[in-house]
Amino acid sequence: MLVKTFSGAVQGVEAQTIVVEVNAGGTVAQGKKMYWMVGLPDKAVNEGFQRIEAAVKNVGFRLPRLKLIINLAPANLRKEGSAYDLPISLAVLGSTNQIDPLPLKDFLIMGELSLDGEVKPVKGILPIAMQAKRENFKGIIVPFENAKEAAIVEDLKVYGVKTLREAIDVIEEKNDMRPTEYDAAEAFESMRHEYAVDFADVKGQENIKRALEISAAGGHNAILIGPPGAGKTMLARRLSTILPPLSLDEALETTKIHSVAGVLGAETSLVTTRPFRSPHHTISDVALVGGGSNPNPGEISLAHNGVLFLDELPEFKRSVLEVLRQPMEERKVTISRAKVSVDFPASLMLIASMNPCPCGFYNHPSKECVCGPGIVKKYLAKISGPLLDRIDLHVEVTPVSYDELAKYNATGEPSKSIAERVVQARQLQAERFTSIQGIHSNAQMSSPMARQICLIDNEGKALLKTAMEKLKLSARAYDRILKVARTCADLSGSKEIQINHLAEAIQYRSLDREGWAG
Repeated sequence: MLVKTFSGAVQGVEAQTIVVEVNAGGTVAQGKKMYWMVGLPDKAVNEGFQRIEAAVKNVGFRLPRLKLIINLAPANLRKEGSAYDLPISLAVLGSTNQIDPLPLKDFLIMGELSLDGEVKPVKGILPIAMQAKRENFKGIIVPFENAKEAAIVEDLKVYGVKTLREAIDVIEEKNDMRPTEYDAAEAFESMRHEYAVDFADVKGQENIKRALEISAAGGHNAILIGPPGAGKTMLARRLSTILPPLSLDEALETTKIHSVAGVLGAETSLVTTRPFRSPHHTISDVALVGGGSNPNPGEISLAHNGVLFLDELPEFKRSVLEVLRQPMEERKVTISRAKVSVDFPASLMLIASMNPCPCGFYNHPSKECVCGPGIVKKYLAKISGPLLDRIDLHVEVTPVSYDELAKYNATGEPSKSIAERVVQARQLQAERFTSIQGIHSNAQMSSPMARQICLIDNEGKALLKTAMEKLKLSARAYDRILKVARTCADLSGSKEIQINHLAEAIQYRSLDREGWAG
């Protein structure tokens, strides 16, 4: 008897329906192989039949000695992972007349089985639930731990099951299990401002806070340069708290990526705050950009709609840093393999930090640098010019004084207040770029667009000329200064770029100054 169930597979961040076909017929002699799995399954899928056999018996059913042919269609798409255990087991029971096979066509089914019939959670449920809704399935049966994640999709009945027996009862309507209900909009509104850190905790460093406010307001990438213990990492970790709150669409898009990567927390079904990803400097190219035979998202995509923080930037391998260039420009990652090519979104802000030299004390106000001649330049040369060209703000971080640290009861400006100014500036930019597709912030402007929009008066031109000549700024700094100055003007609510806005933008080009590294 031939029975079909339906499951799903994820390619990139989108899902595709998989038809699980099981045909049972013909007695198999004792000791002979009783099943054949076809349809391009990987080893984890093939090994699943041993889990299925034990689970079926341990929940009170039997597995007759019949020849079972299991096909996973479409056959040209590789099937990976253990999520096909549950749909295969239900199809096997239906094909051997142990359960009613007719209702199986109404559900899309996902789940891994343990030997005792328990259903374990799997990754990639959200895009698969979206696919189930598109295909007009009556409902989706998923592991209990994944139920809230799937229930984010509106107008789809989601049944979270803990065991194979519960899944059978749902199919045959033998219990009163109700679909999981989850109000994604309500949960999103209640949690979208919840962060574990806040700028109010930071003492001193007012100039660095201002630089990060400008970075957030214009979507500018930034690098923090300073000695160990100056607070670079602490400040960077608070950047996401002053970015404009996620919209519900952005939250769903971000959640989908995290679901595919399998990094959603056990208690998390919806990403409600902007991601902050901080990979270690030993990370590989593939882990950063994404990849694999069936490509999975990397840290670049996991930081989509949020912040990617690279601590100790010169310690990263050169090849790792170079893969950042194309995603930062195009705001997506394209991963091509022999049989598949997928796109992962990667619209992120890059924040990096670094010591000014190997010992960390070059330009320190009180400690002496012990690095030899040329060492500082060699250290900075680990970061390529094209990558630095994509970083708008170079911010020098100095240690906090004792007087500032001693103010035990003093609190800085909270993130909420800073975020309000950032949101107002972003609204001005949204109005400015209404008619330009794909541009949402000042940082995204091309060079010709920046020169057309970021107009300065004669006094400003004179200041910029003087700065270029005296500080010996590189040519690439020119457009960056204009864009940052435009953001400074937006934060002050000014329609025109004033000379003070230009002066502030000029000071954020430390690494472009000739002779900065000695």
